[in-house]
Amino acid sequence: MLVRDCRFAAIDFESAGAARGRTDVPVQVGVAAWSTAEGHGEQFVSYLAANAKITWSARKVHGIRDEDLAGAPTLLSLWPEIRNRLGGSVVVAHGKGTEKRFLRTFPGHGFGPWVDTLLLARAAWPDLADHSLSSLCTVRGLADRIQAALPDRRWHDALFDALASLVLLEDLVKEFDLSARPLDWLVQPDISAWRGQRRAG
Repeated sequence: MLVRDCRFAAIDFESAGAARGRTDVPVQVGVAAWSTAEGHGEQFVSYLAANAKITWSARKVHGIRDEDLAGAPTLLSLWPEIRNRLGGSVVVAHGKGTEKRFLRTFPGHGFGPWVDTLLLARAAWPDLADHSLSSLCTVRGLADRIQAALPDRRWHDALFDALASLVLLEDLVKEFDLSARPLDWLVQPDISAWRGQRRAG
């Protein structure tokens, strides 16, 4: 399958934060879609009911408060929504470890293949000092575009970061002219194969 034939769905979770003696849990999920043929499409975001208090350090990062979760659905109850949005898509995340771990709530879900924009960015721009999502989007001149699309949200909001991952992926596909390349070029990035594909100028 070629990159231009794929539908990409990015997912991002924000969490309650790690604390001694307990397992970290998600408190917000965001999903956004993109393809080279149709551009940016449907979006979904929801707070998630949690059985743990949000730590001070996590709240400082994402700004989510315990009271924001009042009446929120559980992640498990969102299975039909998540399945509809990720099923049949190439799943995208920036540092996919957290997202894959939280999706274990749905055993045998079968989502994938996965594209990790953190691995892609490290392969594409190895000389950059910071490969965090916000830094990459700023360096690549993408931050204002993301903010314009979601003016009421900010970094470390699950939907904002999911969309940012897709905007970064779109930028990377254009920069290295990958739309007619096999999907495997994104799933298993190899910059030595990409160098000849970089667009002139």
